[in-house]
Amino acid sequence: MGSEENVALFRRFVDELINKRNVAVIDSMVAEDFVEHDGLPGFPAGREGLKQLFAAVLGGFPDLHARVEDSMAQGDKVMLRMTWRGTQTRPFLFLPPSDKEATFGVIDIVRVANGKLVEHWGITDQLSAFQQLGAIPVPAFQ
Repeated sequence: MGSEENVALFRRFVDELINKRNVAVIDSMVAEDFVEHDGLPGFPAGREGLKQLFAAVLGGFPDLHARVEDSMAQGDKVMLRMTWRGTQTRPFLFLPPSDKEATFGVIDIVRVANGKLVEHWGITDQLSAFQQLGAIPVPAFQ
């Protein structure tokens, strides 16, 4: 697959998984030996951990939506810069429901091989998200 096809694959994955809440897409688009370089503690490695993570994310934020702002590809790697927005109406990780909306940035890089996502690196603006949800106080600057 070329760079354009890899970008389209990753964009379709994000849309199916997050915007359409189709967690089954993980089995069809992610390799069995998937490597997660930036997983959260408490989730197993690999494709199974990815399923559990998104079950928790989509469970806590049932209206979560991802908007792709930028995409780039080089060779077998694809980068998406996104804005995620959702309302935390159910428990998520250590947080009870807040009924607050959070909007935060996410940058994901995946490596694609044989038409599947095989590796992932990511950065999520967790500080901003947790501040918006009321889990971390916002400092008052004078």
